[in-house]
Amino acid sequence: MSVDLAREGAVLTVTLNRPDRLNALNDEMHAGLAAAAEAGADPAVRVVAITGSGRGFCVGQDLDELTEGRDVGALVRDRYNRTITALRSLSKPLLAVVNGPAAGAGLSLAAACDVRIGSPAAVFVPAFAGIGLVPDSGASWFLTRILGPDRALEWMISGRRLPAPQALAWGLLHELTGPDDLADRAATRAAELAALPTAAVARHKQLFDRAAGADLAAQLDLEARLQVESAAGAEFAEGVAAFREKRPPRFDRL
Repeated sequence: MSVDLAREGAVLTVTLNRPDRLNALNDEMHAGLAAAAEAGADPAVRVVAITGSGRGFCVGQDLDELTEGRDVGALVRDRYNRTITALRSLSKPLLAVVNGPAAGAGLSLAAACDVRIGSPAAVFVPAFAGIGLVPDSGASWFLTRILGPDRALEWMISGRRLPAPQALAWGLLHELTGPDDLADRAATRAAELAALPTAAVARHKQLFDRAAGADLAAQLDLEARLQVESAAGAEFAEGVAAFREKRPPRFDRL
């Protein structure tokens, strides 16, 4: 399979598995990512971690499979847009474990995740302008929010490779591990995310996705409505009980 799914407790690990092609995307991989999104919707899954096998995270579209005459608009809309939408629709945290190059739509895939950690081998490559294309798979939307519009535009048209230390400095990576520590740190970070109150995390995601395009009044109203929902839920009750009892909350038991 070109996309491997492995479930351990509340963590679903999605491994892009075309190492001989640096995990370049083809139709089979899009089908695998759709299956991953479906598996990730299981309420027992509290975190979805995405990584690559071999030396790469994902280098975007496999150009050898972009055959002459293929409808590029249909490819983007029916494959890439559906893949990104399905993953972003998940209410739980998405963790990108960037083990190597993330280029083109692979960069978009990493940027679509809520938390991104990487090893020194991680490198981010826009790759679109260099072959006469524009960003797709949500890159313009995600990178505007992560980097700001001016930096995102300048970087994307330049096509410069962004090494891991600079990606960390820019905020594209949240954490940079040692060269041999990525797998262990990914497991630890996934466990930390799995211990969070997933309903509250889902509402956080809703708020921050909408914040950039909302006016203050609309955002205040949304915060109030989601706070009412949160205060009525079991997670809030557990959080308050844990505070009063001076113990860590156990949201994963709810």
